[in-house]
Amino acid sequence: MPIRPVRPIRPVRQDELTALQDIERAAGLCFREVGMPEISDDEPPTTAELAAHRDAGLAWTAVDAADTPVAYLLAERVEEGSLHVEQVSVHPDHARRGIGRSLLEHLARYAVGEGAAALTLTTFAEVPWNAPSYARCGFRLLEEHELTPGLRRIRAREAAHGLDRWPRVCMRRDL
Repeated sequence: MPIRPVRPIRPVRQDELTALQDIERAAGLCFREVGMPEISDDEPPTTAELAAHRDAGLAWTAVDAADTPVAYLLAERVEEGSLHVEQVSVHPDHARRGIGRSLLEHLARYAVGEGAAALTLTTFAEVPWNAPSYARCGFRLLEEHELTPGLRRIRAREAAHGLDRWPRVCMRRDL
């Protein structure tokens, strides 16, 4: 297998927030292929929501040779001792090149630097580029009794948004 160049990863800039929304919309189209058009049609985070992650220092982008965002990752501090992966989106034109994994590895290094012991996330259990992909990146499924109060709040928010129409799981990667 040829070695692929690692995309530079850097913090998101204020003038790139709408580009992140475009990446999210494009990435969402893949959900139509697996019978989840509602997810495909869901609007991306607002620029204010994206800016809040950026302002907290928890928004990164992978860029192409022209320094244009092709993927992004948002994180949040949900619980002490861990960082939560709020969103990872890769533009379909750049998918299957390890960019999402590179963003997760970047976050893992950042989290270790902050003294965090783990990364957490919630995702669709049966979508090939969701839970199975995260498992290949070192995340493990959490049992119900392992869910923290913060993860329970996130799951409740997701359920209220209608995401429980499809199986969802919480996952953790120890660092």
